[in-house]
Amino acid sequence: MKKKQHNHEHHSHSGTANIKVALALNAGFTLIEIVGGIFTNSVAVISNALHDLGDSLSLGLAWYFQKVSHRKRDRVYSFGYKRFSLLGAIINSFVLITGSILVLNETIPRLFKPEEAHVRGMLVLALFGMIVNGAAVLRLKKGSSVNERVVSLHLLEDVLGWGAILIGSIVMTIVHLPVLDPLLSILITLYVLFNVFKNLKTGFRVFLQAVPENTDTGLMKEKILKVPGVVDVHDVHAWSLDGEYNILTIHLVLKKVTGLWEIKNIKDRVKTVLNNLKINHVTIETEFEEECCDEENSVCPGDCQNGRSKKRIA
Repeated sequence: MKKKQHNHEHHSHSGTANIKVALALNAGFTLIEIVGGIFTNSVAVISNALHDLGDSLSLGLAWYFQKVSHRKRDRVYSFGYKRFSLLGAIINSFVLITGSILVLNETIPRLFKPEEAHVRGMLVLALFGMIVNGAAVLRLKKGSSVNERVVSLHLLEDVLGWGAILIGSIVMTIVHLPVLDPLLSILITLYVLFNVFKNLKTGFRVFLQAVPENTDTGLMKEKILKVPGVVDVHDVHAWSLDGEYNILTIHLVLKKVTGLWEIKNIKDRVKTVLNNLKINHVTIETEFEEECCDEENSVCPGDCQNGRSKKRIA
């Protein structure tokens, strides 16, 4: 177990370093984009510049919250600060939504009154943008946290956006088609919004303590029931702190055992099963067949002392 904790801490610290490098690359290039967008009179470039400015703010928040998430548990946050990393990802998503709305507000009118853009300048900026954002994506691709994945996706969207601008600028060097510039801007922004809402769904699932993705509680119960001495399983509650660190509480109904050592042995076997299913923190409560669980809405192994029988739920 200690080894797993060490690995998790290692990934957390490398995540902070990855985000810091991506922040430096993105912030530096954003300044170049803003100047370049004004110089080329391209709303596609300006929309990407505003998007990158939002990404720079997002990366700053992501770096800060990822750093906070390394703090150990205390009297205020008994599970530690890991969930702050996820908070950064959700704030980042709202920053991008705001930026996208501003871009659409500026770009849509240009569909009806397109303006000339400096096509060669757009082409140079597009090449440079793909290189810089591509380097940041490769750095963050090594990460495993939800925060890093969200930021990496944002930067990948930038790479794709610059790829679209590159293709568009090549087309406009051949054909006089100024409306292509605002059209590209709108398509890039809509693509960004689509992925932002997808990321928000993942983030809110974790915040609302849904069962972690790729966690099958049915399979979990099936494997636990194969442990000798376990008669039944109920009150299974699984959630995740940050999309990586998964927690589970569970009630085990046991056959009559001879002593505390036998109960400990059963618990250890169950914990091994759950660790193999990527559950990092497990709390187990044990009951015997003749006992009635006092958990609300739970099922009792037999008749309760008051004469009622409750139905067990998973």
